[in-house]
Amino acid sequence: MKVRGWEKKYVEILKEFNFSRKEDMKSARVLNSILKRRIPVKKLEEKIRDQTVFVVGAGPSLVSSISILKKYKNITKIVADGVTRALIENKIIPDVVVTDLDGDPEFLKKASKNGAIMVVHSHGDNIEKLHLAAEFRTCIGTTEVRPFGNIHNFGGFTDGDRCVFLARYFKAKKIILFGMDFGPKIGRYSKITVYDRRTKLRKLQHGKKLLEWLASKDSSGLYTTKPIKGFTRIRAANLEKIISN
Repeated sequence: MKVRGWEKKYVEILKEFNFSRKEDMKSARVLNSILKRRIPVKKLEEKIRDQTVFVVGAGPSLVSSISILKKYKNITKIVADGVTRALIENKIIPDVVVTDLDGDPEFLKKASKNGAIMVVHSHGDNIEKLHLAAEFRTCIGTTEVRPFGNIHNFGGFTDGDRCVFLARYFKAKKIILFGMDFGPKIGRYSKITVYDRRTKLRKLQHGKKLLEWLASKDSSGLYTTKPIKGFTRIRAANLEKIISN
């Protein structure tokens, strides 16, 4: 399900963060050249369409959510980048990993070897990391610019909100968010490299705005453990009821 109005949102991102469309396009072309084998997006659709899915972000509340994620083994888990390490360390294999390759490469590779579909995002700042995509068994490339070849655009900006856009694109029945805090604290699994904390928080806030925009189009089936406008707030105690309905 293509998100109408994405181009306008992308232009806003370019302006706010002083990003370059030209560099984003260059990165997309590099990734396309690496992904020589076309992976059918049907593999993603089969895991998501008409399913209840957990979308897991790397916010501070991720750690306290691990026990819940362990309990529901048969629910599709779409995770953002650094979350991969947290899950694998707790013997949970994600079904889909959405990454711009900022996470720990060794854990990303482990997820791939254990069957996770790797959705690798290309942008102007990660061109030098894209070679890692060649080491993933099942890898689908994404971009924020025009899709082409083996490169798709499902919408979204940060790894976390891209997970939600992906689930919505493939028409998940219910999307339940964990570890998506969007607060002033950055989770321990959020990024392994040195980063500009202020810019990181700005990106997270922009990601939250995009989710609120997505929910304004259709909020049905959207749930969260942390407050996000347009998403139904839930607690662990009523999770079973939501999943079974």
